[in-house]
Amino acid sequence: MTAPIPTSKRKYDLNFARWVRDNVAGGDKMNMCMQCGTCSGSCPIGTEMEDGPRKLFMMIRAGMKEEVLSSNSMWECTSCYRCVVRCPRGVPVTYLMQGLAALAAKEGYAPKVENNYFSKFFWMSASKLGKTDERLVPTAYYFSFGFVEGIKRSLANLKIALNMFKAGRMHIGMPHKIRDTKGLQAILAKAREIEDRS
Repeated sequence: MTAPIPTSKRKYDLNFARWVRDNVAGGDKMNMCMQCGTCSGSCPIGTEMEDGPRKLFMMIRAGMKEEVLSSNSMWECTSCYRCVVRCPRGVPVTYLMQGLAALAAKEGYAPKVENNYFSKFFWMSASKLGKTDERLVPTAYYFSFGFVEGIKRSLANLKIALNMFKAGRMHIGMPHKIRDTKGLQAILAKAREIEDRS
């Protein structure tokens, strides 16, 4: 008598690929991926990703929602667009990575990834001031890990900060901001309205 074939206890969400297709920018072109690996091979930091774009797309098709959203791949992506330029089928890989990152944040997976803290403070500065402040963003980021860790990280980067100050990239005083912050807020409010409708 032969032993029964073991069944996997892993849960697969077979609707995940359909959801990505319908809700993530560029998702409608994901099915054009022929698994050639050009995107992963072109990525300058592909070795830092747990799953390259090619593998990530295969995981989406397999319904591995939790594994996809837990991956660090979307957060390691620097949006250099090399994968988009070189893709022979025109798959907008970078847009897909950004959309998956947004979904991971919404679903509560992103806080486990350190890069999410930096993007949070980057967006805080960009949305309030209309530009990123070279002092505010790193300082908020460093101290998000605690007071002692904030001091350590600040001191470790002090030389870089001094060089930026000498080069005119940093200034003393209040953060600089764009002139029309009300206009910026109106644009962001409209973007949120459009996002809520979709």
